[in-house]
Amino acid sequence: MQEPGSAGAAHVTVTRFRTRYAETDAMGVVHHATYPVWFEMGRSDFMREIGIPYAQVEERGYYFMLSGLNVRYRAAARYDEELTLTTRVGELKSRTCTFTYEVRRGDDLVATGETQHICTDRAYRPSRLPDDVLAALRGEPRPA
Repeated sequence: MQEPGSAGAAHVTVTRFRTRYAETDAMGVVHHATYPVWFEMGRSDFMREIGIPYAQVEERGYYFMLSGLNVRYRAAARYDEELTLTTRVGELKSRTCTFTYEVRRGDDLVATGETQHICTDRAYRPSRLPDDVLAALRGEPRPA
């Protein structure tokens, strides 16, 4: 995990976990549909670490709607392997945010990916990211 108090574009969240049996297919390989679920886990961890849990963003009436998803599979992951998911902010604009991901088994790259999100209000209309959320995602220090 990252040092407390560090945040945003320079911030990197590292999530370590073991693959679960339910995530594998008949060949004993982690199913391709599992990776977006792991990416969501990484985003949630990232938002908590920068001090703005996603639940708080929703409570304020905003959603980070998924507008794009890309996964590139490099090597098979199997049941009970320890993996490391690295999450960071890629491109950031006033209404959109891209998160990038790397899944590794030790030094071996298993998969890379990215998710694109558009900020909306509760009526699903595009909306500007709240200033404090945008600042945190940029890595700007939080006001005292």
